[in-house]
Amino acid sequence: MPRKKQTIRSKTKSNKEPRKQNLVIVESPAKARTLNRILGRGYTVKASLGHVRDLPRKTLGVDIKRDFAPKYVTVPEKKKVVAQIKEAATRASSIFLATDPDREGEAISWHLIEAAKLNKDDIPNHRVVFHEITEEAVKEAFKNPRGADINLVNAQQARRILDRLVGYKLSPLLWKKVQRGLSAGRVQSVAVKMIVEREREIQGFTPQEYWNIEVELAPVENQEASFRARLIASADGSKLDIHNKEETEKIVADLEDAEYTVASIQNKRIVRQPAPPFITSTLQQEAWRKLHSTARHTMAIAQQLYEGLPLGKKGSVGLITYMRTDSTHIATSAIAEVRDFIQEKYGKEYLPPKARTFARKTKWAQEAHEAIRPTKIYRAPEQIKQFLNRDQLKLYELIWKRMLASQTAAALYDTTIVEISARVAGKDSYQLKATSSKLRFPGFIIIYSESKDEGGQEEQLVALPQLHIGDKLVGREIFPEQHFTQPPLRYNEATLIKALEEKGIGRPSTYAPILSTIQGREYVHKIEGKFHPEELGTIVVDILNEHFSTIVDYGFTARMEGQLDGIAQGKNDWVAVLRDFYTPFEDMLEKASSNINKVDMTKLTEETCPKCGRPMAIKVGRFGKFLACSGYPECRTTMPYMIKIGVRCPQCGSELIERVNKKKKIFYGCSNFPECQFATSYKPIPQPCPECGKLLVLYRKDWGKCLACGYKIKLSELEKQEVTS
Repeated sequence: MPRKKQTIRSKTKSNKEPRKQNLVIVESPAKARTLNRILGRGYTVKASLGHVRDLPRKTLGVDIKRDFAPKYVTVPEKKKVVAQIKEAATRASSIFLATDPDREGEAISWHLIEAAKLNKDDIPNHRVVFHEITEEAVKEAFKNPRGADINLVNAQQARRILDRLVGYKLSPLLWKKVQRGLSAGRVQSVAVKMIVEREREIQGFTPQEYWNIEVELAPVENQEASFRARLIASADGSKLDIHNKEETEKIVADLEDAEYTVASIQNKRIVRQPAPPFITSTLQQEAWRKLHSTARHTMAIAQQLYEGLPLGKKGSVGLITYMRTDSTHIATSAIAEVRDFIQEKYGKEYLPPKARTFARKTKWAQEAHEAIRPTKIYRAPEQIKQFLNRDQLKLYELIWKRMLASQTAAALYDTTIVEISARVAGKDSYQLKATSSKLRFPGFIIIYSESKDEGGQEEQLVALPQLHIGDKLVGREIFPEQHFTQPPLRYNEATLIKALEEKGIGRPSTYAPILSTIQGREYVHKIEGKFHPEELGTIVVDILNEHFSTIVDYGFTARMEGQLDGIAQGKNDWVAVLRDFYTPFEDMLEKASSNINKVDMTKLTEETCPKCGRPMAIKVGRFGKFLACSGYPECRTTMPYMIKIGVRCPQCGSELIERVNKKKKIFYGCSNFPECQFATSYKPIPQPCPECGKLLVLYRKDWGKCLACGYKIKLSELEKQEVTS
């Protein structure tokens, strides 16, 4: 009997329907793994792998006459994902959409509901939002779900339609008037314009000569204690601008006969405050300055830190808060934790009396996110370094130190400013100044100090002897220095993002894509980290400036961002915003179509056509540049476009050429491809290796390396050897 009862119980259990689970949908598998660990049993977590619906790729996809109604389609490669989510939803008791806490994340959730038909009466769906993937934040979000925020969805939708209208209406015009394959973007074109304008400033810059004069001085009683003071003004306080050698020589002659006296001494306590915690733009800027990491790479690594990385037995843990934000706000609980950590690790003197709060970084700020900070300040970089790769550790350390420093006491400097009077022929004639500064208390700088943009200058400080007002000084030597004014610096990633943010162009989610897009379209390129415009980029900017001046106007672009923010806040109607933009834009298109003259981009080369002998011209097609006979259409000969670099292939002796791969990265390969497969990502150097005579490549700035024997040599040393031989 007991055996029979056991069999019946077993049957009964097997006939039961499987227990329904709560279905959670996120964007990425990494985020799914972290949520799985936090939520545990009762939840099934699926990843959508980003957007599942979008406007169609080959058509406009916007019905302009019907209030700009978008015609969304399921992204072809996401059809299987949508089907899997749809099937999982049939077995769910509830659906939780846990995509990122911004407009893009809100739109992904909304599209998931539409594409997978998740809006059913019998299965409730909820939107959950959290700004860090920690157990506390996630469980709190699941206790307090909300519905979809249609204002955020409409703001994202309006941006997408705006960009589609500009791209699909302008691009065919550029194809027709300039060359096939070109495209224009609403915000990207403005970024290219900034780079082009900066280049024109540089090219049109006329250096102006100016001179600085310093005098080495010493107290009469202690002439070993010398210091330098800079000439700053004439006796009446008017600033001295010295423009040429003749003026300099006259002043130097005066100073050689001058009597020097200490006129005033001012002692100051300088308080230097720390920078606020990171927002998206400042993280991208500082990562470029300190780590030389591109905006795109920085955001990819930050995404990994946010979504969660496996920390041994703890499983996947979210290490930082959400990385797309323009708010410097920090949660009260996080500030309290940081203050406790500072007091424990550094002592009470490193803790400011009150918690430090920071004003919003920018007036263009969007949703009220937190700044980018570690989810747990006690999780120091050295404690988890074995679980992170090199790039993850460096970025986490940057974020951790910045957050910690932002709540640490100010640095204190004791600064002395000495003004010196120079009397010539018995009357006061010139003023000089010397400044010294001594660190009294390091404060936050023992943890972290913000980097300066290239070109940022600090005042040169000198050590000063003990001085008193009225002390007589001896002039020991005069140092006149000629200088020339410098043109503005070209943008690098940090300074371009900073300029875009200051002008109100773009938002946290757009900075990295803007920089990637303008390079991918070959409108600009980077040389040693600086942006240079291509000829094509300059031509497109000139056309847009002349015929679509509103579209590339900085103020207009910033106002459009403000309009999109208004949609997100429920203040603006998205259709009205699109209509206000499109009506004048359509008029501009009509006029430009008839007014723009065809731009001849033909560039003749020294190559001649093997069939008719005429010069070959560089053309651009779907797959990049190629050579075509200038006698077209009579002669239709084409050839591959090859940039020779003056170096022979080490394997077969043919010419090495510069090539571009599918990801638009430059590499160097044999012109005899595919017969010869030699290729390298390093630029070959014409001089052979001094050790073995094989191929040298430029593997680091100013350094050559042999691909055969690994010998390394500085290029300056290589040039010396070549001159000697």
